[in-house]
Amino acid sequence: MCQHSSSPPSLTTAQKLSYGVGHVLNDLCASMWFSYLLVFYHLVVGMNNLMAGNLMLLGQIADALSTPFVGLEADNQRALGSCGLYFGRRKIWHLIGTCSVAVSFPFLFMFCPGFPSVSPVALFIYYAPFVVIFQFGWAATQVSHLSLIPALTSDENLRVELTSIRYAMTVVASIIVYTATWLLLSFDENGRAAVSNIGEQDAVVFRNLALIMLGIGLCFSAIFHIGIKEPSLFRSTECSASVNSHCEAEQCISTMDNVAKQDAPTLMTWRDWLKNSQFYQVGAIYMSTRLFVNISQVYLPLYLNETQKLDKDFIAIVPLVVFISGFFTSIIMKPVNRLAGRKLTYLLGAIIGIALSFWFHQYNLGNQIYGVAVLLGISGSTMLVTSLSIVADLIANNTESGAFVYGAMSFADKLSNGIAVILIQKMHPCDSCCLDCRYYFRSVMTFIPGAAAATGALFLLTLLPYVIGARSKGSSYTANVGDEDEKLAICSDVEPVSYSSCAAEITHRAASSSGSSDSNSSSDRRPSLGL
Repeated sequence: MCQHSSSPPSLTTAQKLSYGVGHVLNDLCASMWFSYLLVFYHLVVGMNNLMAGNLMLLGQIADALSTPFVGLEADNQRALGSCGLYFGRRKIWHLIGTCSVAVSFPFLFMFCPGFPSVSPVALFIYYAPFVVIFQFGWAATQVSHLSLIPALTSDENLRVELTSIRYAMTVVASIIVYTATWLLLSFDENGRAAVSNIGEQDAVVFRNLALIMLGIGLCFSAIFHIGIKEPSLFRSTECSASVNSHCEAEQCISTMDNVAKQDAPTLMTWRDWLKNSQFYQVGAIYMSTRLFVNISQVYLPLYLNETQKLDKDFIAIVPLVVFISGFFTSIIMKPVNRLAGRKLTYLLGAIIGIALSFWFHQYNLGNQIYGVAVLLGISGSTMLVTSLSIVADLIANNTESGAFVYGAMSFADKLSNGIAVILIQKMHPCDSCCLDCRYYFRSVMTFIPGAAAATGALFLLTLLPYVIGARSKGSSYTANVGDEDEKLAICSDVEPVSYSSCAAEITHRAASSSGSSDSNSSSDRRPSLGL
């Protein structure tokens, strides 16, 4: 008698935490990239504003181009052969990304050979390859990690919990970066109090900071790979032995038929997503959210240094307050989302972000800067956690193409951020610090994040009457494959013989047999009973 398992076990606390720490290396590097790259290149290396902006733009373009590629490959059942079947195709891309980040990131915060007798063009040529490799690795890690959320669970509340844990670890990583920066900037190499202005003497601080963050991040990445086993496409328990026997092949088919009866999802390819209107609406929300968070993070240190005229340790203290505030906000995101709903929660975060823009417009904030930091953390955390949950809702049960969706969202996010940064850098009024700089960074922090939050809120309002992720129920995964005998034959013939390869082959044939049938209904919008 064959024993069948129709439902996967729920995630343990250890598995949830293991998943949450899988993006810590990216988060540590991202905090340094967004907060200190322009500071390092402009104030330490001495690059002009446009050249430093071009390097960041190059990185964002490399990231944007990498994300759809990684998304498509991570969704491809056959791309990585037996490694993808047994180790997990998303985890392999996570490992590739981690290695790429490890071999490139430290060089971004080191002087190039021959410095300072190096021309601006030579500086750009030296740093550019490291920027491209780092951003490719960052994209591979991000997309593969995000696409695991809908693959690990179909429960909406558990998806919010995983997203909240992931963001909480992002905040923890940022706290680590800013605390370490604060300590390193406060003292010189001899242990004496450091000078108040950032300059060439602080190069060793950024180098040591990059190496420390890399070491911590690699430890967390190891925990992720040990603690998380990527499920198959159908989120079922792997067969313990090969499917050579008739009984095991029947178990493979029975499991898939049970899933088909329970969920009956419509297969979605990348072409289907491009025909889905909600794909673009949710993408605009996510892009706007990332613009709000990233532009605030990039220009907050320069705003503190140029506009508010604060000592250099404030470029670590104030972002630290932002992320501590964000950390506590992320903890309550699961109950808030359950009570208020995704849409209302996001709108509340956007309203706080818009109101905050007026506070940024003031000079000589003094201790009020801590209030600004707290509200910035609350709004950014609320919008980011909720927008990621909205993306997971859009994917719903279509985890077969989830990595492409996250890749496409990240593509729009990175490209828009790169364009925004280069425009801001190009419009900078001068090469050296002056009164115009003070006015300029005040305007940047006032108008850009506020406009991004307003744009996200407007696109969310277009989704108010509809259920996010609603699609017509079409053919199931096992549709159009044939009778039980044909399925048994498929399971007996595939190489390598395992449950995963059997499931992948039946899914592939189901998708092929469905041809060009309308697998999505972009106009299928059921009225929502609430927010």
